Amino acid sequence: MKTLNDINFKNKQALIRVDFNVPLDEHFNVTDDTRIEAAKPTIDKILAEGGSVILMSHLGRPKGAEGKYSLRHIVKKTSEILGVEVKFAEDCIGDKAKSAADALQPGEVLMLENLRFHKEEEAGDTAFAKELASLGDVYVNDAFGTAHRAHASTTIIAQFFPNDKCFGALLAKEIESLNKVLKDSEKPVTAVLGGSKVSSKITVIENILDKVDHMIIGGGMTFTFIKAMGGKIGNSICEDDKQALALEILEKAKAKNVQVHLPVDVVAADAFSKDANTKITDVREIPDGWQGLDAGPKSLENFRKVILESKTILWNGPLGVFEMEPFAKGTIELGNYIDEATQKGAFSLVGGGDSVAAVKQFGLEPKMSYVSTGGGAMLEMLEGKTLPGIAAIQD
Repeated sequence: MKTLNDINFKNKQALIRVDFNVPLDEHFNVTDDTRIEAAKPTIDKILAEGGSVILMSHLGRPKGAEGKYSLRHIVKKTSEILGVEVKFAEDCIGDKAKSAADALQPGEVLMLENLRFHKEEEAGDTAFAKELASLGDVYVNDAFGTAHRAHASTTIIAQFFPNDKCFGALLAKEIESLNKVLKDSEKPVTAVLGGSKVSSKITVIENILDKVDHMIIGGGMTFTFIKAMGGKIGNSICEDDKQALALEILEKAKAKNVQVHLPVDVVAADAFSKDANTKITDVREIPDGWQGLDAGPKSLENFRKVILESKTILWNGPLGVFEMEPFAKGTIELGNYIDEATQKGAFSLVGGGDSVAAVKQFGLEPKMSYVSTGGGAMLEMLEGKTLPGIAAIQD
């Protein structure tokens, strides 16, 4: 794996693909700067070695050059985080980009305008990628969040840097952390899979069955399994057309000696609302008119035992509707158990939009070994797919 340490950046212009697709408020202020902070170690290292940096990213899903999606809005925040005044080019290709890049001195940083203002970016256009490539001496991919897309700036561009391309610090750490779960894991390995749908996790489950010893299933997809096994789930969410699949997963797990842990009790509510009436009920005996919205106390006790005996833990998806306070306990407690196991020496990896949102919301992020920055990209790696943005650097 070629990383920043394999290249000397002195007097080199590094073209870095970052993922600065950050949320903005109505006044265009950055409301969560995690992704900018995450790219800082890569940028700092290149500048410290006497190189200059050109940042390229997308923001949102613009239809053409829409002002509200201009990367100009994040220049100030990026300058603050880096402690360097970031210059801005009003386009990512053409004369404006070229002259701004040519004027760049060692130690300076330039941000290009939104790549997706050009439809060629998402189309993976070779001529567009070549024009981007002409701006730098070295290509660094540090955008895990877009590594599963074969876009011009994430994949196609790499061919123009046959010897001068590498992974940035963030992307290298993402690959290393996922490999710790998928390839070099210390046993026992536990995967916690939550969220509402079995269908969105099926390929992940199938790929990781060979790599895990325990699988905890929580969240809404619990009820597809319980109903398939003959339980009564009341009004709980359920994918009826996936019941056969759920039973198949349980059979496959059994054949591979993987222990599957489903909730045994739930916090049920008489409406999908934070003000609903709630009660603890057996997961197989949820009354009509009631729905399971969080894992119950016995389930959590069972899960805690499994987590504390684990040496490697993958967490993807919450155990309940954590956005509503009465149904957040399961997800918070799970985070606390993983924290406890991590303190005892386990390696814990959290990834996927909702779990990342939960660990941030409940202050658990610093307590995990690694929190992944890419939802879709991480899922595809867990599914066993080769990501184009990673393959392009390894070629």
